[in-house]
Amino acid sequence: LSLERKKKSWFQTRIYEWDPCFHFPIQMIGTTVLAFICLYLFTAIEFCVFVYVRDELDLFEGELESYIASVNQTGTLTPVILQVKELMNVTKGVWVVTILPASFTCVSQLFHILSCYRKRMRRLWAGDKHSLPLKFHHPSSSESVVAIARYPGWQIAYILWGYFIIHVVQSLCGLAIMYGLVLPIIHNQGLEMLRGLGIGTLTISTVLGLMMLQVWIATRFFLQPKMGTADTQKPLALNNRKAFHNFNYFLFFYNVLLGLGACLSRLLISCILGAWLIARIDRTIMQSGYEGADMGYSAWIGMLYVDHYHTNAVLVSFCHILITGHRERRLQQAIKYWYLNQSACPRVSARSRTRWLLLQTLINNPRLVTLRKSTAGYGSQEFTQILLTCSEH
Repeated sequence: LSLERKKKSWFQTRIYEWDPCFHFPIQMIGTTVLAFICLYLFTAIEFCVFVYVRDELDLFEGELESYIASVNQTGTLTPVILQVKELMNVTKGVWVVTILPASFTCVSQLFHILSCYRKRMRRLWAGDKHSLPLKFHHPSSSESVVAIARYPGWQIAYILWGYFIIHVVQSLCGLAIMYGLVLPIIHNQGLEMLRGLGIGTLTISTVLGLMMLQVWIATRFFLQPKMGTADTQKPLALNNRKAFHNFNYFLFFYNVLLGLGACLSRLLISCILGAWLIARIDRTIMQSGYEGADMGYSAWIGMLYVDHYHTNAVLVSFCHILITGHRERRLQQAIKYWYLNQSACPRVSARSRTRWLLLQTLINNPRLVTLRKSTAGYGSQEFTQILLTCSEH
């Protein structure tokens, strides 16, 4: 394994490893190509709309400047108008700058979907379903057939919506950076910005430090020692229980306040990850147990099962062997019948030959011979010889 890893390049080990034995179906390749084309057209249309909106905002900004000039910059609305102008200028700049990162994110997600498709198909071929939610281990056949018809259109729609949502989220992040770091420096408020940044950094560092301190105290004083030298961590057995109860009581109120911030951070991280992965139809953004509510992920799973049942290497090889053997048998039978048809002998009906053989069996039956009346004509052996002669001709 180490020699194989040394032979692999950085691109193969970190990004993508080419497998000549795996071929993507035409549906996946066609869907990906159409998604690229639709993403390009959507980006171009969005940029055209942005140019139109920018021109309208420039006209509106000119009217605001004329109003400020008319009141000689002494009106009560002058500060608000200046802030609105600054917001429009910053928004236009941030929106243009984030077009390329949003497009690159969606393009990379398309390639990552192809990589995940190959990984999932390999696991399904090997009989490994542990990476899938439990409720998707045995999907409905009808839903899977409908899913493979839905997948191409849904994948393209998810990519387009994902690009737009990611673009909006990145623009909001850009606005936060501009108003939090850049504009204070431009307006000669760098010291105030640094003061606020320092207070925020100190608060977060204090919270994280106290959380790490709790873990260290629990490891140091409230767990029993290791049972063996080979153990990587201490066993889950309490030590110094009275001190632990006091520790738990005094940190109760602090943990309540910490939980308020943790809940908000959970909501913020969920929103960011949900917006970031909205175009990933191969990954659900629902909580565990609610994956069935994600219709896009259900379509992805159904498509995987249909491709798995129709492109499984073992199943396809077995069917190929059966079809090849059946064709060979039919070909041999056709050749044999062709030789029989081409022979000079008259064609003998299978039904007639069976009747002749039945008659021969009845004549040679010992019990029937004893019961048969004697005649002055041919005997049974002579009559059998006549039948054999007739059957051969």
